[in-house]
Amino acid sequence: MTPGGKALAEFVAEATEILDALGRDLLALDEARGQEADPEHINGIFRAAHSLKGLSGLFGQERISQLAHAAEDLLDRLRLGRLTLDDQVLDTLVDALDTFQALLGEASRSEEGAELTQRTGDMEGRMARLGSPPPAVEEDPLERLELDAAVRAVFTEYEEHRLRENVRRGVALWRVRAAFDLTDFDQGLADLNARLKPLGEVISTLPSSRPGGANGIAFDLIFGAKVGARALEEGLQGTPAELAPLSVRPPGAAPAGPALDAPPSRDAAPATLARQDVQALPPDDDAGEAEEDAEAPVEATRLATVPVSPAGGPPRVHAVAPPATVVGLQAAASAPIPAGRPRAEETSLRSLTQTVRVDIGRLDGLINMVGELLLIKANLQRLAETSRQDGTVALSKLFGQELSRETRQLERKLEALQEGLLEARMVPVGQVFDKLARLVRKIAREAGKEIDFVSSGGEVELDKLIVEELSDPLMHLIRNAIDHGAEGPEARLAEGKPRRAVVRLSAEQKGNHVVISVSDDGSGIDEVRVREVALSRGLVTPSQVSEMTRRELLNLIFLPGFSTRSSVSALSGRGVGLDVVKNNLGNLSGVIDVWSERGRGTAFHLTLPVTLAIVRALVVGVSGRTYAVPLNSVLEILSVQPRDIRTVERREVLDLRGQTLPFLRLGRLFHLPEREVSRHFVVVVGLAQQRLGIAVDELFGQQDIVTKPLGGRLSRVKGISGATDLGNRRTVLVLDVAELLEEGIAQERRRA
Repeated sequence: MTPGGKALAEFVAEATEILDALGRDLLALDEARGQEADPEHINGIFRAAHSLKGLSGLFGQERISQLAHAAEDLLDRLRLGRLTLDDQVLDTLVDALDTFQALLGEASRSEEGAELTQRTGDMEGRMARLGSPPPAVEEDPLERLELDAAVRAVFTEYEEHRLRENVRRGVALWRVRAAFDLTDFDQGLADLNARLKPLGEVISTLPSSRPGGANGIAFDLIFGAKVGARALEEGLQGTPAELAPLSVRPPGAAPAGPALDAPPSRDAAPATLARQDVQALPPDDDAGEAEEDAEAPVEATRLATVPVSPAGGPPRVHAVAPPATVVGLQAAASAPIPAGRPRAEETSLRSLTQTVRVDIGRLDGLINMVGELLLIKANLQRLAETSRQDGTVALSKLFGQELSRETRQLERKLEALQEGLLEARMVPVGQVFDKLARLVRKIAREAGKEIDFVSSGGEVELDKLIVEELSDPLMHLIRNAIDHGAEGPEARLAEGKPRRAVVRLSAEQKGNHVVISVSDDGSGIDEVRVREVALSRGLVTPSQVSEMTRRELLNLIFLPGFSTRSSVSALSGRGVGLDVVKNNLGNLSGVIDVWSERGRGTAFHLTLPVTLAIVRALVVGVSGRTYAVPLNSVLEILSVQPRDIRTVERREVLDLRGQTLPFLRLGRLFHLPEREVSRHFVVVVGLAQQRLGIAVDELFGQQDIVTKPLGGRLSRVKGISGATDLGNRRTVLVLDVAELLEEGIAQERRRA
C-alpha cells in the first residue's frame, strides 16, 4: 500500500468510528424524542462533530470538514440553549449523519461527485437556517440561586446554561466537596465523577476555597441530582465527598446570603449531609415513605431542601429511580420527508473499513504463544539435526518419544493460537443493530407506519466478515417487516391491536451457531396469495404446489422475482430482496427459516456459523472422491443397511428414533458412479430446524481446515462452498451444508 493509500485507510477507519459514536448518541436522542434531552448525548454529538472536523481537515477532506463545522455550530447553539431540540432539528441531524456517511464513502474511493457536493452545500445551509431560539423568560433563573458572584464569574457559558436549566426545572442542586492527595487527585476525581454521573449531572468542577491539607487539593462540584438525598448518600459511600444543598429562593423573593461561601464543618463525615442552616421540608405523616423527585417541579417553599431527622441521622428520604429508557423509535406517519433526503434503498450498512479493534491483552497473549512456538521450533530443529548426523543409523526409541512430545506441544500451542486469532476477529452484532435502528425510522416514515423497534442480544459476537455481510440482508428483512408485515395505525386499531407496530431484532448464540431473528406483530403472510402469485408467474407448477408442505409453500417467497405487491413503490414490489437475502446467507454457510401466522405476525430466523476462517471438518469419501463436511453442522453419524432406506412420497428417507429423516446420496447428487455397498455411513447434518442424512462410503477422520473460495465456473456448483488442502497436500472440496439441505431434497423430488 502506498503512503497516500495508507493515510486514506487510516482516515476512513477513524472517521467511521467517530460516525458510529455519533450515530449511537443520535439514536439515544431519537428514542427519547419528546422528552427532556440528555445533555451528555448532545455533548457527545458535539464532540464527535468537533473531532470529525479536525480529522477531516488534517487529511484534506474539505467537504467533510465544512459540513462538520456547520454541524458543530448547530450543536453549539443547541447545547447552550440558544436553540430548542425539536423534531426538525433532530431530523436534520439524522440527515446530516447520512450525508457524512455518503461523503466518507466517496472519500474511501477517492471520488468527489458533483451531486453529493451540492447535497452537502444544501445541508450546510439547512443547518445554518434551522430552528428558533427558546422562549424568553422575564427573570433569569440563576438570579434565584444563592451562589456567590465570584463563583458565578468563573462558570463557562455552557456551565451557566446547564445550571440555569436545572434551576428552571426544579432539580435539587448540591455542592459536593472532596479533598484528594496531590499524588493521585486526578484518579480520585475521575472515580468521583463516575460515581456521580448515574445519579445526576455534574454541572461544574471548581477548585475549593478550602484547602485540602498540606499535601492535598480539594474540589467543589456543582451537582444536579435526579435521585433523592438518601440515594445520593448511598451512591457516594466510600468516597471523601461531603454534601451540602444549594438553596434556591422562590421567584420574586429577596436575595439571601451566598450559599457557596458557607462551607460545611470540618468534622462532617465524608459522604454525609453537611449541617447548615437551610430551610427544612416539613415531615410527612409517614416519614419512612418520604420521597423526593428531582426531575419534577418543586414548590417554592420546598426547593433544594431535605428533611433532617431530629437525632442528627440521615434524612428519611427514599431515592426515586430515574425513568427507564423506552427502547423504541418515534416514527410519525404524517411527518413529511425533507427534500434531499436519501431513499432507504440507497443506503448500505456495510462498513467502509475492514479494521477491527483488538484489546492489547489479546495481542499480548498471541505474542506469548508465538514465543512458545519458537521454542518448539528450536527443539524440532535440534531433533532434525540429530537425525541428520546419525545418517542411516536406526533412530532410538527415546528419539521417537521426544519427537512425539514436541509434536503434541506444537498441536496444543497451534490450537491456542488459532483460538486467539479467531477471538480477535470477533465483533458484536450490535454494530449492525445500531445502524438498523436509525434506518427503521426513515423506512417507517416512507411507508406511513408507526413502528417501535426493539433489539436485544447485541453483545453476541460473530466474525467481522460475517457481520459485514449480514448488514444488507438484515436491512432487507427490516424493510420487508415494515412494508409488508406491519399494518397502518388505523388498520391496527380496527383489528384490536395497539396503534404502533413492533419490529423486533434479536441475536442468540446456540453452540457453534448464532441465530438472528427479525419479527413483527403484523398481518402475517397470506398463503393463498403466495400460491396464486407463484402459479401466475410460473415459478412453480400446479402439481408441485399440490405436494408442498406449508413450510415449503412459505419458502416460495425466497424465489427470484417473487412479490405479492401489484405495484412498485420506493420500498418494494420489484421482486428483489428476499432472494438476495437467501443467496447472501448461503454464501455464509447459513440458512433462513420463516414462521408466519395470519393476524399474529411473521418471524425470520437466520442461523449462521460463528466464523468461517478456520473450522473443524469431517473428512469423508464418496465413490473414490474425498470431501470435507464442516463439523459444526454434523449432529451424528449412523451406519445403516440398504434395507433400512424407505421411500415416502417419492423421497428416500430413514427412520431415526421415530422421526422421518430425508436421505441424500451424495454420489448421485454429484453424478458420480455409484457402487454396491453392504452398508452406508450416514452423516446427519442440521441447521436451524432442518435435518438431512448424507450417505458416504468412507470416514477418514477430523481435521482443521481453512476454506478457500472457488473461482470461475466452479463457484456456481451447488453444494460446494470452497476447497481446502489436507495435511497430505491433497486438495479436496468442502461441502455447503446449507445448500445440500435444500438442493439435495429438491433433486430427490425431481428424480422421482
